[in-house]
Amino acid sequence: MSIDSRKLLAEFLGTFILIFLGSLAILSFGGADDLIGLFGIAIGTGTGLLAALYATGEISGGHYNPAVSLAALLDQRIDNRTFGGYVLAQITGSAAASLTVWGVGSRAAVASTITSVGPATSTAIVAEVVLTAIFVMVILKVSASGELSGSAFLAISLTLVAILIAGTPLSGASVNPARSLGPAVVGGVITDLWIYLVFPFVGAVVGWILYRLVTTGAARTN
Repeated sequence: MSIDSRKLLAEFLGTFILIFLGSLAILSFGGADDLIGLFGIAIGTGTGLLAALYATGEISGGHYNPAVSLAALLDQRIDNRTFGGYVLAQITGSAAASLTVWGVGSRAAVASTITSVGPATSTAIVAEVVLTAIFVMVILKVSASGELSGSAFLAISLTLVAILIAGTPLSGASVNPARSLGPAVVGGVITDLWIYLVFPFVGAVVGWILYRLVTTGAARTN
């Protein structure tokens, strides 16, 4: 079965918008070392996701994140072929966004937008699993009908804002392998990248399991 090219383009463009605007927010506030920077980056990235969702979310489902696509695959909302196509589009979109940041700034600017481990590797690992699980649960719930609305877009985006505020000091709050991979490769800084290529996927599995437990339990209760 072929993949709808419009959906692949939507995932590419949506991921590009998310990573590009998120990266510019990081550069504008000079990092998340103080509360103003932390909140500014969180709001800038969250509203960047909101823009991406309004631009292309209704076309592809608005994943922009391989971990979210994995959860959709586990929930049988997409097939293996679509999953592979989405992940490739997301990674390409992230890399293109980072290359654009390089074009308007410098490679050092791209390097400053990488996801950074917080106080300890173990803390970052736990944070990425838990934060991604929360993110995935919300996304699966608000998109359960198969149709995304403005309220769903807002819920997803505000959840990301909360995750970034709470989790950035602990792990950089990636919750998205594509978000970490693009800037790391383009910026030439791959230290600790493995954390963000592995544990958001673990969190996606955990989030999907919890979502199924909650929704199955609710159905039985009703």
